[in-house]
Amino acid sequence: MGQPAIKFGTDGWRGVIADDFTFANLRLVAQGVADYLKTKGPDPLAVIGYDCRFGAEAFSDEVARVFAGNGLRTLIFDRPSPTQVASWTVIDRKAAGAVAITASHNPYLFNGVKYKPETGSSAPTEVIHELEQRIARLDAGSVKRGERDSLVEVYNPMPPYFEQIGRMVDLDTLRGSSLKVLHECMYGSGYGYLSGLLEGGSTRVVELHADRNPYFGGVNPEPITPNLGAALATMKSGGYDLCIATDGDADRVGIIDEGGRFINQLQVYALLMLYLFEVRGWRGPVVRALNMTSMADQLAKEFGVEVYEVPVGFKFVAPKMMESDAVLGGEESGGFGFRGHIPERDGILAGLFFADMIVRNKKPISEILADLERRVGPHSYDRRDLRMPRETYDHDREVILKTMREHEPKTIAGVKVVRVRDDDGFKFYLADGSWALLRVSGTEPLVRLYSEAESKEAVEKRLDTLQDIIGVGGEGGG
Repeated sequence: MGQPAIKFGTDGWRGVIADDFTFANLRLVAQGVADYLKTKGPDPLAVIGYDCRFGAEAFSDEVARVFAGNGLRTLIFDRPSPTQVASWTVIDRKAAGAVAITASHNPYLFNGVKYKPETGSSAPTEVIHELEQRIARLDAGSVKRGERDSLVEVYNPMPPYFEQIGRMVDLDTLRGSSLKVLHECMYGSGYGYLSGLLEGGSTRVVELHADRNPYFGGVNPEPITPNLGAALATMKSGGYDLCIATDGDADRVGIIDEGGRFINQLQVYALLMLYLFEVRGWRGPVVRALNMTSMADQLAKEFGVEVYEVPVGFKFVAPKMMESDAVLGGEESGGFGFRGHIPERDGILAGLFFADMIVRNKKPISEILADLERRVGPHSYDRRDLRMPRETYDHDREVILKTMREHEPKTIAGVKVVRVRDDDGFKFYLADGSWALLRVSGTEPLVRLYSEAESKEAVEKRLDTLQDIIGVGGEGGG
């Protein structure tokens, strides 16, 4: 019986360490990527980044050995770094592509590989398919493994990335603004980045969980409410203007206001949109994943811009951003990308935009959010994660999708369904402007339910309806 096929999900290939994420499988992935990079022109340059997970340096070193065996010039980072730093390095150094050894926000048992093409964005579907096909044709004897030699350069990506961030936001003003910022690093690779960008003036950055802990303190490194107990408590104790929480590879962000209130990711998207349009004066379309907020539509009408809704995943958000020259792209998981930067998520820059939002508005986040709510009306949101047995997930997923197709509701929580989108799960647009969504995860054994409505009670009723249809238990997502 052969190895299971190596498949790239919503954003990269992920697996359980020592089960399917093994050195043997990693070598196959590295060889497939090397073969693909060699089609990108003469003497292509490759980039290798990695996060703080178990074995990250050893795994990245193994990729470097395969790249060296294939004659590829390679930059390998000198420390764990955010995935978007690898993306920026691709653009800055005109590299053919990057590999980031990370499983992002997944539980500690997982590791993975994200591939970034020459645009620095998430790999589009056609590139993923080509990589999968190349990898599938390989076996252990196909791998060309060499020694790390003059082809492999240890590289410090921080200075060029800091320069780019300085082009996106006025760092001198932020450094001199006397802000007190808490950075919840979640034991991830964002440590040292916000503090390094903001040091040198009256602003202070205090880091939480900035040490190396591949167990992530027993919580998943995803910046949602259930995982942010210490940060929420610290903010509630007072003395801080803002908490910026970044996930395991720091491309996602969570925001907590000065009073210890978690600002959900839909509110974050709307606040960023309002900041970029009203404070910064930017104009242009915005892109949102289908699990993102309808507040975008209300703001878009006010500012006379287009909203593009795409399937979940930055591999869908990024191409639409590039095609439409969008100001902002975002997804519910806390990933936000910005025009003039990289067509990819950047939790560090998103967090800095919130710091700049406070300084420019001369108001705390709670008041800026209250202004938004007065503008667009009340919006509540929640997500439920229904965990499934990993061993039977592929089968269970198909059963759930079949159930939804055969029992598609005409009403949800008593409200008429006016439209259904079924190209990425099932999204139900309701007559009162609210919505509910069921999706099966491409990276974890999870079914996710989402809803946005005018009140918490209305949201819970919509989630209950979806859960009743498929008959699966679960837990809150934050």
